[in-house]
Amino acid sequence: MTIGLSNRSQTADWPELPFKNWSDTAATLHMWTQIVGKIRLAQTPWTNHSWHVPFYVTARGLGTSLIPYDGRAFEITFDLLDHQLVIQTTNGGQQFLALESRSVSSFYQDILKALATLGLDIQIFTTPSEVADAIPFEKDNKHHHYDHEFATRFWRALVQMDRVFKEFRSRFIGKCSPVHFFWGSFDLAVTRFSGREAPPHPGGVPHLPDWVAREAYSHEVSSAGFWPGGGKIETPSFYSYAYPAPDGFSKAQVSPAEAYYSDKLGEFILSYDDVRTSESPDDRLLEFLQTTYEAAANISGWDRTALERELVPSP
Repeated sequence: MTIGLSNRSQTADWPELPFKNWSDTAATLHMWTQIVGKIRLAQTPWTNHSWHVPFYVTARGLGTSLIPYDGRAFEITFDLLDHQLVIQTTNGGQQFLALESRSVSSFYQDILKALATLGLDIQIFTTPSEVADAIPFEKDNKHHHYDHEFATRFWRALVQMDRVFKEFRSRFIGKCSPVHFFWGSFDLAVTRFSGREAPPHPGGVPHLPDWVAREAYSHEVSSAGFWPGGGKIETPSFYSYAYPAPDGFSKAQVSPAEAYYSDKLGEFILSYDDVRTSESPDDRLLEFLQTTYEAAANISGWDRTALERELVPSP
């Protein structure tokens, strides 16, 4: 049985998100999220697999959750409805920065000023992570575009995915990540673990220490997520991969029929539009998540009986 049948979405709930129409905004927003993400990184105790650094989808955008600072805490939210960055502290302080067309350099300097106003003295490493040809934040005048409409569309799409990913996550009782948004790779993701150790990851991710990648992939995973486009895949797409990828994984039969294995990426891919325009976007996405996970788990011999649970209907 499935959970929350009354919560199923319709095509109209999933906004059109053609990457070519907002690629400049996505690039700028990516760098802005890296700045805020590195602030969280600098202040938060390390959690396995870098689970201490991502953002979470909120009712208005993307947020950090509470970040400790001495005897108090603060949080930072990208409000993608009113288009402002909101910094709030547990002793009642708050600062606002407009999300508008402005350089990454300007945004970075204004965040530092806002933090200082709140009595938060935080230093970060200013080179973006997981980005080739990275420009330090204080020197980045290349990225400066911000389209309000598409920023909101992006968040509305994430709201739908977050809900479906959480339903998928509920089926697994083994070790599993939260549904979270990684600012390094600029994607929403959820990752399941078999419990068995994996061979050391080769590393080589731009501006990311190899030990971080090796710790992230210390154990066998089946990971799925979404990114808005760019790089080797220009269209917004869902993905699913296994590490280490077992022999035969790329040839596994998955569904829906539109899903395919990308040799360039080493991942299964399903276009966002194939989900959005389907009769039941939720079911189409869940089908992709479930069948690609089963391909990884079955070929690798995961103990699925111990790791999964039978679902019950909502009351």
